[in-house]
Amino acid sequence: MAKIKVTQVISANGETGRQKANLRCLGIRKMNQSVIIEDTPVAQGQIAKVAHLVKVEPVKK
Repeated sequence: MAKIKVTQVISANGETGRQKANLRCLGIRKMNQSVIIEDTPVAQGQIAKVAHLVKVEPVKK
């Protein structure tokens, strides 16, 4: 399965608890932290909810 790199680029201060929970579920705990996750429909849904806070890049094999 393909992998993607997700990096938080904007602070979650002032965002809803639901958006903060999506960041935590993606594995992001602080600013400028990057995580590499599998590109699944669940992950895409979580990223869509916090798209204004993160940057997404494909990971090359």
